[in-house]
Amino acid sequence: MRYIDAIKDGFRIINRNWQLLLMHIGMVILSSLGFIIIVGIPLAIAFVIFGIDLTEFTNLQDIFTAFKNPSEIISKYFGLFLIIVISFFLYLIAVAILGIFIFAGTIGVLSMSIKDNTVKFNMKLFFESAKSLFFRLLGFMTLIGIIFIIVAFSLGILGGGIASLVSFAQSQDSTLALFLGTFFSMILIVIAIIIILGILSITLYGIASLCFNKTGPMASIREAGHFLIENPHAFWLYTILFVGYFLASFLLILLSYPFTLIPIIGTILSFPYQFISYAFETYLGLASISIILIYYYSKKIQIIPSDGINKTQEGTQTFTSYSEQS
Repeated sequence: MRYIDAIKDGFRIINRNWQLLLMHIGMVILSSLGFIIIVGIPLAIAFVIFGIDLTEFTNLQDIFTAFKNPSEIISKYFGLFLIIVISFFLYLIAVAILGIFIFAGTIGVLSMSIKDNTVKFNMKLFFESAKSLFFRLLGFMTLIGIIFIIVAFSLGILGGGIASLVSFAQSQDSTLALFLGTFFSMILIVIAIIIILGILSITLYGIASLCFNKTGPMASIREAGHFLIENPHAFWLYTILFVGYFLASFLLILLSYPFTLIPIIGTILSFPYQFISYAFETYLGLASISIILIYYYSKKIQIIPSDGINKTQEGTQTFTSYSEQS
């Protein structure tokens, strides 16, 4: 499948299942309400219980003065500090579970729509997909998170080594130190970008394997790695989508700058603009996921020979290509 065909079909799938966008916007609204309920209300109650007078912190300078000695504040209001930490972690856990559940339902609906052109979004299909994929997706995202932590730690060690080398070179020759610092910094940045893009591409293609092949978390990562090695063009497709999403987000941020120049009206108008910007970014993100799923399906699951016979891993059946059906 060509890139342009995958992109067209990806947007077509999302437009047919536009309700998924509402589900993600609703998740953000619930997350905001959850912060008020889980963190805000207990914090307000704790302020009343501990008798903290917020009028003591009437300006920013008072707040910075109070935080000059954080250990004293923590020892004085240890109960309040404990409540804040517990509430915040409960909030993070609740948001993470909700986010993974919504994402599981999203990729479930998208994968079903790709396999069957007649399938469209409905709440029953969404929740059934979310329940069937939730635990496998949770394990998969946990493994990806561990990989990211290991990579970040390794890059940190590498960066520290480069800093030590530059520091040693600076004691010998400042010109050499400048050259080595620039050279190795550029190499580190390039390596970091390639590794991060590689992990992110493995993440999305691993999710595709998890949906279509029903593989487990570890098997999905291995399958995604093998798929990218066998199909290098899949990595470049993800890179194109990533760069396109980044440029679109940057443009939206740039367009929001004029609102800061208008004193009152700009602040009022910035709220609907931020909502529209988030909705558009979410739409682009869902379209990118749909494109990756379609590309994986066309390359790995649905093999299209010239005789018009669709040979899948499960057998052989007559078909017409997805693009033609759409």
